[in-house]
Amino acid sequence: MFIDRSALLQGNSERLHYGICVTDIDGDGHFEWFVAGFGVPNRAYKWTGQDYQDIAPRTLADARRQALGLAACDIDANGREEIYVLNTDTFGGAKRFADRLFAYGDSWVDLFELPQNKDALNLTSGRSVVAIDRNGNGLYGLFVANYGGPMRLYELDDDGILRDVAPEAGLDLVTGGRGLVALPIVSNRMDIFAGNEHGPNFLFRNKGDGTFEEIAAQLGIGDPFEHVRGIAVLDTNSDGRFDLVYGNWEGPHRMFVQSTDGIWDDIAPPEMAQPSRIRTVIAADFDNDGYEELFFNNIGEPNRLFALRDGDWESIPIGDALEPDGLGTGAAVADTDGDGRLELLIAHGESSPQPLSLYHTVPNLNHYLRVLPLTRYGAPARGAIVMLQTSTRIQRRAIDAGSGYLCQMEPVAHFGLGQEMAVERVIVHWPDGRTYQVDNPLIDQLLRVPYPTD
Repeated sequence: MFIDRSALLQGNSERLHYGICVTDIDGDGHFEWFVAGFGVPNRAYKWTGQDYQDIAPRTLADARRQALGLAACDIDANGREEIYVLNTDTFGGAKRFADRLFAYGDSWVDLFELPQNKDALNLTSGRSVVAIDRNGNGLYGLFVANYGGPMRLYELDDDGILRDVAPEAGLDLVTGGRGLVALPIVSNRMDIFAGNEHGPNFLFRNKGDGTFEEIAAQLGIGDPFEHVRGIAVLDTNSDGRFDLVYGNWEGPHRMFVQSTDGIWDDIAPPEMAQPSRIRTVIAADFDNDGYEELFFNNIGEPNRLFALRDGDWESIPIGDALEPDGLGTGAAVADTDGDGRLELLIAHGESSPQPLSLYHTVPNLNHYLRVLPLTRYGAPARGAIVMLQTSTRIQRRAIDAGSGYLCQMEPVAHFGLGQEMAVERVIVHWPDGRTYQVDNPLIDQLLRVPYPTD
């Protein structure tokens, strides 16, 4: 499946890296890879047409921190995504290095460094970050999975001051926080699934009034004796509902699907469930055949790739991305070079410095359509749901708000079409419930869908 193209990454020396997110760093309308550096500068890799150059300005590079988790979203309604960088210098509990929340005005600035925001600093060890529009107004907050301290939800108030609103939203629980995803899972608004360690998972159902209730145990997905890392979301059985695939550290991996009785069933086949030193889990259509594959990134053992074959999930050849000696810490997907096929970027480190790995897929003649919904302010609409219908089937994607583990994918719904030559309709559902339909869009393009104003 994958071909090594790591030579395209300029200045790709051996370093300790962790999370990766995909966002438009320089404001030119194209997405870049932003990579967390642990005791080394963060990186921002931009495709130049020939290779990838690191364009991170000094503020974003932030060489003296220890970055783990990343997420981007528009929290101030200016149409441009801010970037949250979760720094951690200890396993759990209190930490020395505060997180960063970078916003762009005339230049990049850390909002936590402004005097009015000092009281909101997160000084608890954490892991992942996810964007969430809890009120459906196009204004995002950033939910932080802390480890050994209360989870946090940062939003800007009407005076432009950062506040932790997790207590009033019912989200300030204490656990060993690990992985996060946010999208409409069991409600029509953005819910949050938090995969945890040394305690049960949380599923926070959005009650529609800005608050949440935790219901994981009653749905059968608490999994209290395992230790979650990466999480991916996809409609595994094409029933119109999103399911959860996640990796448990050296424990059985799960494929929880929603059933008609409201209880979720783990249907992971034995080969997929096989325990591993899992880090990142990604659902994406790498070969544009119209069906998502599942990529499992491990640390210190081979990566794995699964595909749906005749109704069953099976392991398939992964190609150069096997990485039997790779110390995987994070991974993300995006089409940064605009060829209609997804690239896979893998970060390494933790126990020993290693370079980043970049993979392309084997070229084929399959078609595609990529859909980028926008908020009312013109930013990527993370958490939106996109449905694509052809003459033969329906596909669904969620615009990624944070996933994988420490990471965040591109804010684009990537649909492979196989050999189909036409799309009948695309329907976008925004987090506020607004919908918009595009009939008969041209294939093999990136389709930007503005927020409907009427």
